[in-house]
Amino acid sequence: MTITQLKYTLAVAEHKNFTVAAENCFVTQPTLSMQIQKLEDELDAKIFNRSKKPIQLTPVGEKIVEQAKVIVDESNRIIDIVHQQKGYIGGEFKLGIIPTVMPTLLPMFLKVFTRKYPKVQLIIEELTTEEIIRKLTDGHIDAALAATPLENESIKERVLYYEPFVGLIPQGHRLYDNNKIKTDQLEIEDILLLEDGHCFKDSVLNLCRANKKDTSKHFQLQSGSFDTLIKLSKDGLGMTLLPYLNTLDLNENDKSYLREFVTPPPAREVSLIYHKSQLKMQLIEALKTTIDGVVRGAIAFSDVEIVSPIQKK
Repeated sequence: MTITQLKYTLAVAEHKNFTVAAENCFVTQPTLSMQIQKLEDELDAKIFNRSKKPIQLTPVGEKIVEQAKVIVDESNRIIDIVHQQKGYIGGEFKLGIIPTVMPTLLPMFLKVFTRKYPKVQLIIEELTTEEIIRKLTDGHIDAALAATPLENESIKERVLYYEPFVGLIPQGHRLYDNNKIKTDQLEIEDILLLEDGHCFKDSVLNLCRANKKDTSKHFQLQSGSFDTLIKLSKDGLGMTLLPYLNTLDLNENDKSYLREFVTPPPAREVSLIYHKSQLKMQLIEALKTTIDGVVRGAIAFSDVEIVSPIQKK
């Protein structure tokens, strides 16, 4: 039994297809199939039911895969332990970032980080919070940048900054003449929202629920980007809420529609998160230190009211 055989087995269990698994393991399909067959022969047990489409695990295969995950994870950590002991900052590091943080935060720290740590191979993927939690749990990513708190006992959270919500209110709107707005003035049927899957939408919904506003209506105007929400709002289709960093690059005309909240403003907490069993702590610390250094000059809010990204039922 080899670690390679276990890795191939995990790939097939994940993709439920030998060809796709081989592509993801960067080997030929016959090579992968032969190694898994050798493992099954050694164990005298069938791991996969190949007659099913897609391929399924046998009852004993489910237990083998569960144990294989533990073995492969622990084998990967041997290198991490050595790197940590030597203080080495390098190697592959997979980072997930939620869509509403990616376009603002990534350009702020990426160039600085890659210049400071040239031996790190940073692999970045845009993921929803749900996908991030699943991939952290499965070991497919090392860390992530996401809105917190997530209330997940297996995930550690290192707060990076607090980002206030800012209203963008078009002319003719009932709140347009207000210098500042209050959370109890929000009416959810009047707010343009991001599509389902964005935790910022859930934060807005939670904000309105906290103020006992009606959230039972079906929202017709939803978009996958803040740029679209801004355009729709300027066309008079409703107000919208933006994270503070998303307002910095607006042109002067668009900034005239912005309205801050009275103190303390509602805000989201953005954190560097990772699984509690993560051992690449030298990379975690390097990433956090870099982001802390660049974001401190752009955002310095502390007197805020954190709105949870966890969808409330």
